[in-house]
Amino acid sequence: MTKGLFITATGTDVGKTYITGLIVKKMRQAGFETGYYKAALSGAVRQGETLIPGDAEYVKRTAQLEAPLESMVSYVYETAVSPHLAAELEGCPVSEDKVLADYEKACQSYDYITVEGSGGIICPIRRKQPQLMLTDLIRDMGLGILIIAPAELGTINSTALTIEYARAKEIPVRGVILNFFHPGDPMEEDNKRFIEEFTGVPVLACVKENDRDIDIEPEVLAGLYR
Repeated sequence: MTKGLFITATGTDVGKTYITGLIVKKMRQAGFETGYYKAALSGAVRQGETLIPGDAEYVKRTAQLEAPLESMVSYVYETAVSPHLAAELEGCPVSEDKVLADYEKACQSYDYITVEGSGGIICPIRRKQPQLMLTDLIRDMGLGILIIAPAELGTINSTALTIEYARAKEIPVRGVILNFFHPGDPMEEDNKRFIEEFTGVPVLACVKENDRDIDIEPEVLAGLYR
């Protein structure tokens, strides 16, 4: 049976796709058959008549995945806004049935599947008929989450809130990764310690800007997938 892990974040532009690429690459280099899937992507770049799902394209290139891009993302929107609004503006609402079917299809090709979310954990996917939130997809996929957070000032608040919201939704939290980390910076080092002390969730890695590897043993990464 395929094991999965959902990658979410404390907000937008914190390097969720970048870290996801490092994780999938590390797993594959260690011999774990690992794939990638994303339900909805907005802000795609248009090339002629084709929309290029940038997040999926980045992970595919970084981890040297062979699967076609169209199998990695169910819904691709050009408008760079939340998926629910992009879907409304472009007239193509997300169907949860399609997302779950595409996720199951992706699982058939891999032992481990890495699912990347959109934005932060409180992300609307469909406004109504009925409402669909990112947390609904996470729960229905039966996955735990790995939270990507910036190491900067304010991350204690945003990371703790993300963890508590996930717990309120009965979503298992596997760990936290701090991005844009500066080793030796007193505030960022303290952020790491306090997040672990306050929430009980381990900070599994601290990633510096432009790192090409993530400092987590492959077996530890594999253990996050359930």
